[in-house]
Amino acid sequence: MNIAFIGLGIMGAPMAGHLIAAGHDLFTVQHRSPTPKELVDAGITVSDSIADAANRAEVVIVMVPDTPDVERVLFGEEGVAAGLQKGSTVVDMSSISPTATKGFAKRINELGCDYVDAPVSGGEVGAKNAALTIMCGGPKAAFERVLPLFQTMGKNITLVGEANGDGQTCKVANQIIVALNIEAVGEALVFAAKAGADPAKVREALMGGFAASKILEVHGLRMIERTFEPGFRIELHQKDLNLALQSAREMGVALPNTATAQELFNTCRALGGAGWDHSGMVKALEHMAASKVANDN
Repeated sequence: MNIAFIGLGIMGAPMAGHLIAAGHDLFTVQHRSPTPKELVDAGITVSDSIADAANRAEVVIVMVPDTPDVERVLFGEEGVAAGLQKGSTVVDMSSISPTATKGFAKRINELGCDYVDAPVSGGEVGAKNAALTIMCGGPKAAFERVLPLFQTMGKNITLVGEANGDGQTCKVANQIIVALNIEAVGEALVFAAKAGADPAKVREALMGGFAASKILEVHGLRMIERTFEPGFRIELHQKDLNLALQSAREMGVALPNTATAQELFNTCRALGGAGWDHSGMVKALEHMAASKVANDN
């Protein structure tokens, strides 16, 4: 396929690389930072504008940080909508507002094109290993059309529902679970360290029991080894929790522990940690306990 791929950041660059390796022709634009050299060497074409890239493509994939970014890419001057060919498919793999997604999809549909929201989970490691979880919302026919592309980037691919926004709703739920698990692991390791136990040995023991989880495995190790380079930045996880709390207010749903996790991330920001990996939430817990899981390197 001819694919326009907009957003070649930490996640987008390896995802685009897998598509090129699978034999697809990719078009992009100079966006927030220079196009990665490895993609240029692999044959990606850098177009003059987003509209030009979209005009050359059967499928347009967007992978940018936040709702306003997606709106600018899609509907800004010389954006996707200005160049989109009728019958094309727009795939938004960013993590953004489910409500806004419904509006974006409607506007794209009015241009005679399909829209699939397909946010991902798995982080930089999942992107590099083509092992992402991809949560999709949109018409089944459109989903099946782009499924082969998803299969080059991920392993667990689910059409959550045929309504646009269903994929984004699933991603918000994912981010609630991840944040609360990070909080639980951080709290447990701070408790263990304060009590005088070796947090590394505690983690090792817990990995063999019912408390075992991917968060304990990966982020528990980060907390012990003090490796807080992202990964997935706290400021981006905060964006996702804001979406959760905003949607919950609109629906009249209480999310008390999600709100607590957001406040812990706020504490991290106050400590200068907006750019830390989200496992750095443990530093907020350490700050309140006046005790560290381990000394910083």
